[in-house]
Amino acid sequence: MEPIRSLDERRWAFVQQLYRLHRALTSENPQLSGEARRTLARLRRSFASPGQEAEAYAIVFPHDPPQREQELWLLIAGLFALHPHGNTAKGRTVGGAMRLLADERVSAQRRFTQLLSVDPQHLPYYLRQMIQLLRSDDVAIDYHRLLTDLVLINSSRQAAHKVRLRWARDYHRPRVLHSRSPRTANGADAAETPGPETPTTQPAEAQPGRIR
Repeated sequence: MEPIRSLDERRWAFVQQLYRLHRALTSENPQLSGEARRTLARLRRSFASPGQEAEAYAIVFPHDPPQREQELWLLIAGLFALHPHGNTAKGRTVGGAMRLLADERVSAQRRFTQLLSVDPQHLPYYLRQMIQLLRSDDVAIDYHRLLTDLVLINSSRQAAHKVRLRWARDYHRPRVLHSRSPRTANGADAAETPGPETPTTQPAEAQPGRIR
């Protein structure tokens, strides 16, 4: 009998499965990379319409998300498929990622301000736009941290306000604290996110690239 896993352990295992998809995608084994490419394509189709959401069920539901969180897990799966990368940005929040993007794009400030101001119901749309922008500049984000933040945003107005303040603080940190290295630009004082035990146009097929 398998041991009962805590909720955070299940969240962690789910996100690690997504990162394994990226490792398979960049594998020299054509069978592994081909299967990963097909899986990511199915996850992207789950974003196309509610009727195609079932494309993501096989990735999400084996990790037993609680019913109150299952839409968020499905969202994370779809976002990852838009911008798959390895676990290279541990602790980097939305604010930290958008701050790196702001170094390259003058529109990032406006996009980030919009993201902070929308209510949870409309947040998925703006997150999808953000992820596509991050992908265009090869900026990685911590998907486990993003899932945790979204759970908090949907839990209460007070918790949502705290998360948005943290995102804003990470975005507006002095420029000297930001570089292209995840060690110093993760939007969280370079603190690694602990594991659970110490813790509508679709893009072209994802191709391995330089992720910072």
